[in-house]
Amino acid sequence: MQQNFLAVNAGSSSIKFQAFATAGDNLARRVSGLLDGIGSQPRLHIKDGAGATLVDESLATLSVPSVEAGEAIVGDWLTGTMAADIIGGPIAAIGHRVVHGGPDFSTAARIDDAVLARITALTHLAPLHQPKNLAPIHAWRQRRPDLPQVACFDTAFHRGHSELADRFAIPDALYREGVRRYGFHGISYEFIAGKLREVAPAVAGGRVIVAHLGNGCSLCALQDGRSVDSTMSFTALDGIPMGTRPGAIDPGIVLYLMREKAMDAAAIERFLYHQCGLKGLSGISNDVRILEASADKMARLALDHFVYRITKEIGALAAVLGGIDALVFTAGIGENGADLRARIVAGSAWLGLTLDKDANRAKKIDLSAVPQGPRVLMIPTDEEWMIARHTKRLLDAG
Repeated sequence: MQQNFLAVNAGSSSIKFQAFATAGDNLARRVSGLLDGIGSQPRLHIKDGAGATLVDESLATLSVPSVEAGEAIVGDWLTGTMAADIIGGPIAAIGHRVVHGGPDFSTAARIDDAVLARITALTHLAPLHQPKNLAPIHAWRQRRPDLPQVACFDTAFHRGHSELADRFAIPDALYREGVRRYGFHGISYEFIAGKLREVAPAVAGGRVIVAHLGNGCSLCALQDGRSVDSTMSFTALDGIPMGTRPGAIDPGIVLYLMREKAMDAAAIERFLYHQCGLKGLSGISNDVRILEASADKMARLALDHFVYRITKEIGALAAVLGGIDALVFTAGIGENGADLRARIVAGSAWLGLTLDKDANRAKKIDLSAVPQGPRVLMIPTDEEWMIARHTKRLLDAG
């Protein structure tokens, strides 16, 4: 009997969602949608499984001031007649992306009151994301309290790291409290690890570095398809620069902001999550497309810094792996930023990486210039498919 699953990926200013129907042991995409520009210029775009547009509508700014308001719009559409006809029946369960699972959640979990309370208690570790992830969970609990819901954690894929990789050089008592390196974007990395076995089996079991480059950015070192290290750590602030987050900084800067700028914890949190990264350094935008089109020298500096820090961390992860068999680009910038891909590969050429310019512009899967040596790949991620797969697995388990 066919079952239908909904995957919801709520971000700080967008809600992505996809509906899947079971097709034997596989999942067939029935609907994919995006409500983005929440709080600014909201737009709802929905396609069917064949890619045909079902809805393409710009909404009034005041009608979608928050993710909570956006969830109401998405939920109303998904419970309407059109969605039921296209999906082919009622939804059996909903899976949600949840950024932080803390030290306890090493796999997806079916949501009940106790699990929801534990997820909520982790909000201080991901204040930009966790409340947005929780919003659709609460909304669907009110709309359909009987409907099974599943939390899929961005940290879960990294929970197999060695203690050596996960520790900070701080007292052991803090580690025991959960102050450790977690890593994020794990749903995306898990999808890429599986996809590599299909599109590049020769390297799938080897030493692979995946660059998840979007508004949030991180790198992950894979060995035999498993995460062994990542640039993000205790929170989603660490690692390489991002759209509005700085990546790794000297903790002394936080002390400086407290002492010299009289900033309290809330002000520092807003600063680190919303005013740094490409936006803060350029003073222009967190959007790479806008920075690439700008003649402003600070836009160029921001992009140069972005590339520098990424190539530096690729070198560090290559050292952890003892070499590299493939570099994989994914997510919004990784999949669409041909110029940045070229610059990053050029900066990592000492590892044996090469780039075919034509393949890079054409967005092929294998972007390598030569048939031998480490591969440079571009693989679109599909977090929603991964969420739906985990949701189906838990529902089948009962």
